[in-house]
Amino acid sequence: MSPRHLVTPLFTGLALTLLAFQASAVTLGAVLPLTGSSASIGDDQRRGIELAIADINAKGGVLGEPLKVTIEDSGDGATGALDAATKLNTVNKVPVVLGEYSSSVSIPLGQYLVKQGLVHLNIGSSSPAIRKIGATSYSLIGLDDLSAQFAAKDVLGMGYRKIAFIAPNGAYGQGIYEQFKKYIEAGGGSVVAQVLYTPGQSSYRRELQQMQRSQPDVFVYSAYGQEAAVINRESFDLGIAKTPWYGIYLSMCTTDTPAQIANGQLGMEVASLGPAGKAFASEYQKKYGFAMKSSYSSYAYDGVMLAAAAIDQAKSADPSKIAAAIKSLGGTFDGATGTLALDADGQRTEQPYDKLVYKNGALQPRS
Repeated sequence: MSPRHLVTPLFTGLALTLLAFQASAVTLGAVLPLTGSSASIGDDQRRGIELAIADINAKGGVLGEPLKVTIEDSGDGATGALDAATKLNTVNKVPVVLGEYSSSVSIPLGQYLVKQGLVHLNIGSSSPAIRKIGATSYSLIGLDDLSAQFAAKDVLGMGYRKIAFIAPNGAYGQGIYEQFKKYIEAGGGSVVAQVLYTPGQSSYRRELQQMQRSQPDVFVYSAYGQEAAVINRESFDLGIAKTPWYGIYLSMCTTDTPAQIANGQLGMEVASLGPAGKAFASEYQKKYGFAMKSSYSSYAYDGVMLAAAAIDQAKSADPSKIAAAIKSLGGTFDGATGTLALDADGQRTEQPYDKLVYKNGALQPRS
């Protein structure tokens, strides 16, 4: 590949534009949490997008032109995400926007995009409310009716019956709790303590002590990176970490937590890679010099690859034609995360998950 085909990152404020070379380009948009409590995940999503752009443009781009993705920072909030989406719509004129990560951000983001007649690709959020965003919103990642069922079966299968549960009080936390509780009770277990906390607190000590009094067999939690780090540190200081901890989306829960504190935590995660994903993992390692930081880079990668495939199939960057092409590609698109099958609501129907343990400073497979 000649030097003029190299991907060049250009920074303007918090916005990141990735452009293959100076020429007429097909432009997509992305809204990611590059700052805030989920910034570590947002940065990893950005890496997946970078790799997709490089792969697509090395093969000739989209519609014979280079592919460009303009990435805007949500600031980890709905207001920032809507401001970013408005810019992508009115200034950049993009037909497709990927994002975000937090369900409470992705939902208003997606609703805005659908209302504007654009295509929304959900690459990281899992609240069941995602299903109701609208006709041109599609999920490359399974929703919490799938993940909660898997997590509940996993927890019960390890012999835990009395569960204390903690998650953020928002679209994601409410959804995962309701689904998880349903499957736990159906399997003969019980949630003996439940906390949906207010995000952004400097301390969760009171909530943790409240949960400790229920004397659970296991603490089950799901929390965004920096908030999870506070919860993990305080549970460690209080001695609560001596009871087993199980993380729903364990990479999210441990990404900002020191290794000595996260050590021994159990959990589950969306499977990073499908049968065709080894090449992505190898490419990631080669470019960045370390293994994949989370599962979410591969879903961001697939989001760009799906959008590019849909544009090529539609032979147009018109949003309505792209949406029709995405529907026809569902079930036949093979990405890094596996084959993408979509239901009538545009949601992924089958989602593989991994059983994990945090050990020796990294997430490792667990039988």
